[in-house]
Amino acid sequence: MSPDQPIVPQPDIAESSDFVALPAYIARHAAAWPDEAAVKCDGVVRSWAEFDRRLNRIARSFAAKGLGRGDKIAILASNSIEYLETFMGALRAGICVVPLSTMAAADALEKMVDDCDAKMLFLSDQYRALVEPYEARLGKLIDGGRVAFDFAREGWTGFEGWIADASEAPFEVALQPLDDFNIIYSSGTTGLPKGILHSHAMRSQLPVKWVGLDYSPDTVSLVSTPLYSNTTLVALIATVGIGGTTVLMRRFDVAKFLQLAEAERVTHAMLVPVQYQRILAHPDFDKHDLSAFKCKLSTSAPLRAHIKADAVARWPGRLLEIYGLTEGGGSCMLEANLYPDKLHTVGKPGEGVELKFLDEQGNEIAAGEVGEIAGRAPSMMKGYYKQDAKTRDLFWYDRDGRLFFKSGDMGRIDEDGFVVLLDRKKDMIISGGFNVYAADIEVLLLKHPDVIDVAVIGIPSDQWGESPMALVVRRAGATVNEAEVQEWANGQLSKTQRLVSVEFRESLPRSTIGKIMKRELREPYWAGRAAKI
Repeated sequence: MSPDQPIVPQPDIAESSDFVALPAYIARHAAAWPDEAAVKCDGVVRSWAEFDRRLNRIARSFAAKGLGRGDKIAILASNSIEYLETFMGALRAGICVVPLSTMAAADALEKMVDDCDAKMLFLSDQYRALVEPYEARLGKLIDGGRVAFDFAREGWTGFEGWIADASEAPFEVALQPLDDFNIIYSSGTTGLPKGILHSHAMRSQLPVKWVGLDYSPDTVSLVSTPLYSNTTLVALIATVGIGGTTVLMRRFDVAKFLQLAEAERVTHAMLVPVQYQRILAHPDFDKHDLSAFKCKLSTSAPLRAHIKADAVARWPGRLLEIYGLTEGGGSCMLEANLYPDKLHTVGKPGEGVELKFLDEQGNEIAAGEVGEIAGRAPSMMKGYYKQDAKTRDLFWYDRDGRLFFKSGDMGRIDEDGFVVLLDRKKDMIISGGFNVYAADIEVLLLKHPDVIDVAVIGIPSDQWGESPMALVVRRAGATVNEAEVQEWANGQLSKTQRLVSVEFRESLPRSTIGKIMKRELREPYWAGRAAKI
């Protein structure tokens, strides 16, 4: 897939006359507000002028390595100013950035680095163990293509040394709307994860559209989720593009979050549901002055109604829940403060969004009926990188031939136009804001010599929202116990996939066509709780 040939048709984006790429926004901010803070982290502050100059040096350092428009680089690191500068400096050079999940297993990361065709890899010391097992096999990296943010090792170039001799003079590449911006990989331990490819035009819409969410040059946005997450990036890009200040946390800590929010007079934060739960439950929450907040956002997983109500009651500012796919297409937004009787929903379709609800045969069903959600919008990915067949698996066309993306989520739209999510069609589990696919864990468990059948379901977790649990049928005569199966599996799974428990069953319930009835399996664990949406 080349930058100019997206598999997903995007005529409106491609022909946009008001396209401004994110690196150009940054240069404008440096000229307009050179001394204002662009980013802060652990006491270090970069003004817009300093930030812009360092991006020029980074872009020139890439160019000196022969990298430019359409090339790819990968980053595996904890949050830092240097991470953000590398990301934005690469974009300025026309390079597509691949931020890698630090929660992925080493073998999955190896596949991602190879699949994305990265020519350089940027790494922080904390995650060296996730690279060292396959480092010698990374044949697509160029000479000098290993850059260390915060460690010294033979074969790796220190970040500051890498950019030391580069000029700060303005650097500009003529970016086009459909040039590649980033690739974000879906989770998975088996097979090849899907690389979701976004364009500059898709990302450049965020600073414009999010003005309606009170984003402005006065915004102070507290970033406490990882920079590899699309959840993080959408709010970050809006802040950077509009000229606000980004306050980066290296890792999330409730007490530190509250301290920073008060001290920095934070106006915005994008959080996942488990963070809301932990922040609101902190014994010192009500002691902190959070009156500067204008807007809090939640996404990645459904935010439960009772947590929304608590946040509306106790946390100043608007509370907006966003439902959507990293791939784009259908999305919804709920302004919880305005609709206290709709907290069980994810709101109404967003601006320019159209949703359809489909039955099992892919036919459109009437409003109010439960079906798979499919959506179309101005913001849609270019496709899964180098996986055209999997991209087309998402496609659904209406009678007029318009393209929609199937979401894999089941839901319905109520009489007032609000969308209620009911279940994940593919039994996706969302733990701590991260997607966990049951099928990946099931494939692994079936490799155990004493496991003959298995179903993995999500069960309630006060810490993570939900966690994966395995219901296992043993081979006749097997003596292995539940704890041993759990330990065996967790030794091979990534952190977000690890099983919270294993239970043995004599058999698993199946429908007449052989599908395991996971809803039936889940019900006892969710009985008495708020509806699992």
